[in-house]
Amino acid sequence: MTMLQKSELIEIFTHQSKPRSEWKIGVEFERFAFNKKTLKPLPFSGPVSTTALLQKLIEKYNWQAVYEGGNIVALRRETQSITLEPGGAVELSGATLPSVHHCCKSVSTHMRETEDVGNELDIGFLTLGFDPKWDRSDFTWVPKKRYDIMRNYMPRVGDMGIDMMLRTATVQVNLDYESESDMIQKTRIGLALQPIIGAMFSNSPFKNGGLNQFQSYRNHVWLHTDPARTGNLPFMFDSDSGFEKYADYLLDVPMYFVIRNGQYIDASGQSFRDFMAGKLPALPGEFATVEDWKNHITCVFPIVRLKPWIEMRGADGGSWEYLCALPALWTGLLYDADAQLAMTDLIKNWTADERRSLHLDTPKMGLHTKFQGGTVIDIARQIVNIAEHGLKRRDFRDKNGADETYFLNPLKEILQSGKTQSDLLIEKLNGEWGGKIDQLFNDQN
Repeated sequence: MTMLQKSELIEIFTHQSKPRSEWKIGVEFERFAFNKKTLKPLPFSGPVSTTALLQKLIEKYNWQAVYEGGNIVALRRETQSITLEPGGAVELSGATLPSVHHCCKSVSTHMRETEDVGNELDIGFLTLGFDPKWDRSDFTWVPKKRYDIMRNYMPRVGDMGIDMMLRTATVQVNLDYESESDMIQKTRIGLALQPIIGAMFSNSPFKNGGLNQFQSYRNHVWLHTDPARTGNLPFMFDSDSGFEKYADYLLDVPMYFVIRNGQYIDASGQSFRDFMAGKLPALPGEFATVEDWKNHITCVFPIVRLKPWIEMRGADGGSWEYLCALPALWTGLLYDADAQLAMTDLIKNWTADERRSLHLDTPKMGLHTKFQGGTVIDIARQIVNIAEHGLKRRDFRDKNGADETYFLNPLKEILQSGKTQSDLLIEKLNGEWGGKIDQLFNDQN
């Protein structure tokens, strides 16, 4: 086998550039599944379990099973998938679609199907960024070899990697790019804005049944998860940033695994550069392939991730209206040329230290984080305004003639009141719930 060339690594990204007419929007989101009688996270097997949930979705809604080691670990239907996070959270990876209207319809369909099946099985769902009640030991690990490898490796590289795996849930948006320069511009905007958007979408104020003193505890957890493969990628603001520099970053991130004949081989902590040279300790004398590279690309978790598309990864999981607001926001900012230029202009003078401070401070302070003589909420208002104008110019309308701007309404309400989802949940805990976190499970089901 010949040695993989660096140009082949970069081609994975360059070949995915698309003309604007072919740009699509993808949404992925996770929800915590729980037993309605006990409120506990679902076990993997049994009458009320993630396996039972997946089997019922196969029976009723024409999903196809994906197996690992004889267990159903995911479902497929056309270009959509349902997967299980390490602690059993249920994730939908929706199809890439032409408008926010289409994305929200897909989200609605998934929620309707899972809740229908959930009602039959006494399974409920929580839409937050961090599990509000249960400790690590209360979760059952999904039996996937990838997760086993990560579980063993995480404690070596951070204090909260296991919490990230078991107790966090997110919503992310996937976007296309036209060229390398367009990718750079979009990625820089994403990296600069992600902490601010994370503040707007804050929805994880609870931990182990009480308050955790954070607006987004999920984003706090990510700050303490394997710094080699997380964070805000300051190198993307260098003058020579681009596909090659991102590939260099990936080459410097330690590996997790190699797949051979359908089996996972633990290569945690080892170097992909060594693998390319045939010197991987886990597979001595064997050379990396393009498929190995594609797998390695999925093993980094920065707040903006480049795959054959751009993933915006900074928001807490939330209810339907917020799952629709996030793609509307990013689409308005980055799928309209004038809006993208306005955002580039807005962030152009932000320093690396300012971007880093936002990344570190917003999980706790949220919209009240100090920034450039004001607070983050001031910037957030500008962002939503620019996105709204971008969506108006896009002018994608549904069958009733409405454009995509109304999906931003939940964010406008937050920016008008100054209260995030986290703030409203804290008010409920201290008010109508009488300090009892269990009421949250009833409130959302």
